[in-house]
Amino acid sequence: MRRTLQKLTMSPPSVKFINRGAILQEFIVGPENRNIVLGFNTAAEYHNNPAHFGATIGRVANRLKNAELSSLNGTVWPLTANDGPNTLHGGPVGWGLKDWTGPGLASKGVDRETVVYKYLSPHMDENFPGTVEVEVAYTAYEEPSEEEGVRVTVLEMDYEAKLVGDEVEETAINMTNHSYFNLSGSETIADTRAILTTTDHLPLDSTGIPVSTAITPYPGLTANQAFTLGPTEPDVDDCFILNTDPSSIPTDTRSQPLKTCARFYHPTSKIHLDVLSTDPAFQFYTGKYIDVKAREDGSPARVSRAGFCVEPSRYVNAANVEEWKGMTVIKKGQVYGSKIVYRAWHGGKEEF
Repeated sequence: MRRTLQKLTMSPPSVKFINRGAILQEFIVGPENRNIVLGFNTAAEYHNNPAHFGATIGRVANRLKNAELSSLNGTVWPLTANDGPNTLHGGPVGWGLKDWTGPGLASKGVDRETVVYKYLSPHMDENFPGTVEVEVAYTAYEEPSEEEGVRVTVLEMDYEAKLVGDEVEETAINMTNHSYFNLSGSETIADTRAILTTTDHLPLDSTGIPVSTAITPYPGLTANQAFTLGPTEPDVDDCFILNTDPSSIPTDTRSQPLKTCARFYHPTSKIHLDVLSTDPAFQFYTGKYIDVKAREDGSPARVSRAGFCVEPSRYVNAANVEEWKGMTVIKKGQVYGSKIVYRAWHGGKEEF
């Protein structure tokens, strides 16, 4: 018997979640009530969610080289390869496909409310060591902008994970939200204007793993300079770096200042989106490999470049790189934490 999935709508603004994967299902913006994140119409259709629409990703977001944790607790931990030779987004059944407990109401006020989803990840969950207690807190609200008549829809995501079992001394955590955004209201992201606040990046091999610890400028893009997402170009699926000093990055970044990762605007829909985070990096993906068939619930098919992702997180494969492990490996008594913020609005100045 299939478990009934709990849905939650936070309004105003209209933001919807489901407990499978603590998924962000809807993020409504503007007078046309446009949903700017890709998803499905019913919670049941998320059971098979190969594109990770809206999912909370863990234990380890992005890729782990050779599908292993190469040196943790003094040993090698073999994982399951689900992206060529590597483990991607926590394995074949990562946290984005688990049923979380929730929603629990943490607080509610006149202007905003916070709900919490929790998951207890057992030792050897997808072959990852150690029992981990994890939660994500969503806070949604609206705020006025400096422009008359324009209100900004804000969604804050607060992540926290702790190693609570006694099976091992340490484990690796790297969480993010995997929403795909489409501001155009059409089939693809074409004509969306974009700004990346950094073009420092980790050059990757053909499997998506950094070729070294060197951080270099991304070819063809300039930080804080606008460019247009076309029908096929630029084709990006890369890890951009906001903090180039790995030794300064704690496992709990929530005390760090929020930094803008990227900004977007669509000239036809007049919708703006800013993505901010306390994390040191973000994966920017222009959705080349989206290929999702139409669903029985009436959800439409999604084609290549139907959405783009901005996934704030730690460096790719950090758990397997000695110089980077400090940002992602936690021991008993330590806390992993991070914060992501989406700010979206309709109208106002065409800034870029």
